[in-house]
Parts: sequence; C-alpha cells; structure tokens
Amino acid sequence: MSTNVRREPSSRHRDNSSLDAIRLPVAGLVPMTTLDYPGHLACVVFLQGCPLRCGYCHNPQMLSSRQGTLQEWAEIRGFLESRKGLLDAVVFSGGEPTMHADLAAAMREAKTLGFKVGLHTAGVYPKRLETLLPWLDWVGLDVKGHANNFERVAGRPGLWKNHAQSLALLLDSGIALECRTTIHWRDFDLETVKRLALNLIECGVEHYALQIARQDQCLNPKYQQPVMNRPTRQALERLIVRLEPQFSSLVLRDA
Repeated sequence: MSTNVRREPSSRHRDNSSLDAIRLPVAGLVPMTTLDYPGHLACVVFLQGCPLRCGYCHNPQMLSSRQGTLQEWAEIRGFLESRKGLLDAVVFSGGEPTMHADLAAAMREAKTLGFKVGLHTAGVYPKRLETLLPWLDWVGLDVKGHANNFERVAGRPGLWKNHAQSLALLLDSGIALECRTTIHWRDFDLETVKRLALNLIECGVEHYALQIARQDQCLNPKYQQPVMNRPTRQALERLIVRLEPQFSSLVLRDA
C-alpha cells in the first residue's frame, strides 16, 4: 500500500505546552453517546472543515474551514472536567478533524484528564494522522470506496492514495480500528459493496460497518431523490451474512 502522499495542511511544530494555546473550530458537541465509540460511553466533539464533497453529506454546514478561537476549546475543556468519572472517552469528529494543527494537543489534554481518545477520519492526511497515533485508543476510518470509486464518492481527486496510506498506518499501529462505509445507492450497487469488503479483508481489516446513508439535507440535492432499482435492505443483509464469517465483526447501521 505504499503510495505518494498529497500535500497536507502544514504540521510544523507548534508549542502548545500551554493548554490555553489550543485553538480548534468547534462545530458541535454530543455530550453523551454509546454509538460513536463502540463499547464506550463517550462524548463527540465536532470540528469545522472538510476537504471532501460527498454527495450524501448531511452536515454541509461543517464543510467550510475556519480558524478556531481559544474560547471554543476552553469551553470543551470545562465540559470534560465536569464529566471526569462519568464518561469513558472523547471522540473527535467532523468535518475532517485531522485538518487542524492543534488536534494533537487537544487529544493529549483529554488523555491527561483521564479519557480514552477516539477519532473519526477519512484518512486523507496520513502525515498528520501519524502524529496523532500516540494519543489514540480507537479510530473509525471512513472508507468511501476503493481507488477511483473513493475519489468519485468523495468528490475530490487525488485523495485515495492518501487514504490507503492511512489505512496501512492504522493497521500497523495496533490501535483499535473500525472501518466504515456509508452506502448511498447512487454510489454503490451490491457488487461494488462486495468488492470493497473483499478488498478490506485482503488488507487485514477485522471490524467493518456498513451504514445506510440518510437522504435528507444532502449536500447534493440529487441524493435526496429516490434511486430507481435500488437493492432492498434484505438483499444487503443477505450479502452481509455471506461476508460476515471473514470479519471479526461486520454490522449494518443506519447512518
């Protein structure tokens, strides 16, 4: 899976030894969930900004990037301090959270407060992801598709090789990993889903989740329209039954 890496946001060293120096553009907070870090009671911190333009995206308000303020992370810090002993983990999501240079410092602070740290990412910035590995306990890697299909679904060229490098990096790290693919039938058919799952098996992925895309508030209005001759949920479930023995876990969720 060795690849060339697309240019990433600058990850030059920043001295965040002062916790008050952390700047993150916080787009939202889910104070408690059992869904976003499997097996753990967690909160989810959403960060603003994403380089992808997936047609089914139902959080288009999070796509544009901006500079975070000191106050935004200070408020999250205060929330975390009030939840010590009540929550197991903090999950950083987006958007694409690895866009932000101060993410490692925020993760380090969450660990210092006693929380496990999770990350939702599409893996498009592998160099930045590598700097986060010391602070991570679990990663949910968003697999848009394989090769050209990744770039077609994501709406941006030149990113699949970055994603492939991130997948290899995570598999080598030993960090708990769940790959997940959002299925919108404008992007997939059953054969494409099968081929993607088999490719992930070949790579060594053990935990995989398929998520049925929501059809409301999509970035591309076409994705809100019915898809003719779409596979039934029962057909997808039958495919999952056939694939399930080859994974440690394979689940079907609603996104």
